[in-house]
This record gives sequence, structure tokens and C-alpha cells, in this order.
Amino acid sequence: MEPNTTPGLEARIAEFLDALFTWGAGTLDALLRPWVAYQFGIALVLFLAAHLLRRALGPRIRAWMRARVGWPAWRMRILVALHQRLRGILFVLLLGLTVALMREITWPSRSYLLGIIGNLALAWLIVALASRLIRNVVLRTLVKYGAWAWITLRILGLTDDAAVFLDSIAFSMGDMRISVWIILQALLTLGVLFFLASFASRTVSSRIEASDDMSPSMRVLLVKLLQIAFFGTAIVVGLRAVGIDLTGLAVLSGAIGVGLGFGLQKVVSNLVSGFIILVDKSIKPGDVISLGDTFGWINSLGARYVSITTRDGREYLIPNEDLITNQVVNWSHSNELVRLDIRFGTAYIDDPHAVRRIAVAAAKSVDRVLPERTPVCHITGFGDSSVDYILRFWIRDPTAGLTNIRGNVYLALWDAFKEQGISIPFPQREVKLLNAADLRRPEAALD
Repeated sequence: MEPNTTPGLEARIAEFLDALFTWGAGTLDALLRPWVAYQFGIALVLFLAAHLLRRALGPRIRAWMRARVGWPAWRMRILVALHQRLRGILFVLLLGLTVALMREITWPSRSYLLGIIGNLALAWLIVALASRLIRNVVLRTLVKYGAWAWITLRILGLTDDAAVFLDSIAFSMGDMRISVWIILQALLTLGVLFFLASFASRTVSSRIEASDDMSPSMRVLLVKLLQIAFFGTAIVVGLRAVGIDLTGLAVLSGAIGVGLGFGLQKVVSNLVSGFIILVDKSIKPGDVISLGDTFGWINSLGARYVSITTRDGREYLIPNEDLITNQVVNWSHSNELVRLDIRFGTAYIDDPHAVRRIAVAAAKSVDRVLPERTPVCHITGFGDSSVDYILRFWIRDPTAGLTNIRGNVYLALWDAFKEQGISIPFPQREVKLLNAADLRRPEAALD
């Protein structure tokens, strides 16, 4: 890749510098005229007047805005944007009135500079307000300052000379010639197309997410595919619009793709795993899952990870590959019915038939336990200090938590056993102390 050093490059640079020098000399000569200085003074006075008016009217307008309870959010955002640019709006209005008045009472040349200042201020104000529609901060900054620079050159009549100068700074990549002017055009075109793609994506996504005819997984998958289609089309159309031949980048993009394939294996694996998850509908937003020690419900499905929110408010970002390769418990995949088990023990002196009957009745008394699926209680063994049981019951709402329902059933068992006189034993050990004489006798070790 060699810089373009055509014989006309120096000539184009010289022409642009000559045009810039001519414009600067003419501007300097104009600035030395008395009426030009007066116009600068008038513009400064009008700016100070706009600043004072803003300080006087700003608090009143802000108080009026706060009193507009119930107004739509979009209308309030417009009012906030206008209030933030109140000084510029007042300055443009004062300039417009002043220029109109001066053209009625004096020659147009004596308000020519004020007209240019007014056009620049109006253009900058419109660009500042319009750029707020772009949510991406980097893209908004590029569009705003790029538009300001272009409009300023346009008003000053330097666009042709600037375009020729920027186009003369170029380099070649095979048969393709890329100049600074083409790059700036590409950035501007891509910025506009990205804004349109983002707007279309948000609009279509809101329609899809509001539809009840599709499953949550299909809605997420369709939104992701539409975003890829919109932004991919914006890139291709933007590059072709400025005359960049994409076929010349085929070899380079292939080499870059091979390098990225080796360096970004995990990222690609997560992307493919995310696509598989969306297609097979194994998990979806709202499902309650367990992965290792993490238990919670799925908040959102991303291209690289799944967001899981636990009961304690923590949000875990689980890579999609882990959900494909590891064992995942989906508590609400096909239905939300979940069976829970709790274990306990009672003393040997208590009747096991009565214990089972009381345990089942205690579980039924808890609100979230399903009465149509009768709890069951079984003996699982005879322990060292207790008769061991397992109590099984069903719930329908695992999203409401599992630890809390187990705790409620344990508490119901405690109250029921206490009322019926059934004891929950604890391990007991017998310690026998031997004196020195007993330790000498061999049979003492057998006692």
C-alpha cells in the first residue's frame, strides 16, 4: 500500500492554499472596514443580550416544564433539548430581527456579515438539535462536528476547494484508490445509514416484542437476525455509495477472517452457541434455571452471553457455550410444576405412621404447595439417633423461589411436631472415663 504521489498532488495542494490565502486576505481586508467592525460589535451585543435573556427566562421556563405533569415523555425530551439550547435560539432570533431591520433602513452590505453569522448560528443550532436523535455517543459526535465543518465551509464558499484538496491526499490498494475525501464521505454516509438502520431496527423490534403469536426465543432470534441484516446492508450500501469496490477487499478480508478465526475461537463459539439456543428453544427469557451453584431466572439472551438474575439481586453473565456444554436444570422448560424434597428425622419412641400423617398435613397447610398433588412422606432409613424420613411436595411457581418454600414447610413441620409432642432428636454420644488402675487391666479395653 503506497501513498498516491501523482504529479498533480503538489499542484492541488498549492491551489487549495492559494484559495485559502485569497479568502483570508479578502476576509482580513473586509474586517478592516468600519462597518464590518460595527457588525462584529452588534453580534457581540446580541450574544450578551441572549445570555442575559436566558438567565432571566430559563428558571421560569424550567418551572413551567416541571408543572407539565402527565405530558408524554417524547414531548418532555423535546422541551428539555430546546431549554438546553435556549441561548442559541435567542441569539438566532435576535440576529434575524436585527438583520431584517437593518436591511430596511440601510444598505444590505452593512448587514452582510451579520447575515453570515446568523446563518452559521442557525445551522449549528439545527445540527445540535438534530444530532440528539442519534443515541450512540461516538456516532453523534462524529455527525455533529462533521456537519458543522461542512456547513461552515458551505456558507463561506470553500467547499469545492476543500473537496479538491482532500481528494488529492490518497493512497492506492491494488486497483482501488482511497482518498481522505472518500473516507469522509463514507463516514458521513455510513453515519446516516447506521442511524436509519438503528431507527428501523428499534421500530421493528418493538413490533416483534409486542407480538404474542411467537415464542420469546423466536422473538429474540428474529430481532437479532433483523439487526444483522439492517446494519450489514447499511455497511455494504454505504461503501458502494462512495465508490469503494468491495471486490478489491476480498483477499484482505479472507486473510483477516482466518486470523480472527484463530484468535477469537471462544467469541465465535459463544455466538454459534447463542444461535443454537435461540433455535432449539431450550431456554428463553423468564425461565428459571440452575447452572452449577447459580440459580435464577433468565433476564435476557445476548449474542455472547445470557443474563441471569438470582434471588439476591445479583446478575450473572453466563457465556452461551457453558449453557451448551454443561448440564443445565431448566425448572420451567416444558411446564412450571416442580417437585421438592426435604429430609428430617424423629425419635424412635414416636409412631412412624403418625409422623407420616402429620408431615403430609403440615405440607398441605403451606400456601404454595399444590393441594391437587398430595404430598407424600416415606421412611428412608433407621439412623444412629433418629428414624429418617423424606417429604415430597409439588409447587407451580419456581420463579418465586425454592429456598423460601422449603423453609416454610420446615417451619410447618416444627409447629405440627411441637403440637403433637413429636421430638426431633439430635446425635448423642456416651463418654466413659477410665481411671489408671482400669487402664492397667487388659480386660478394661474390652469394657
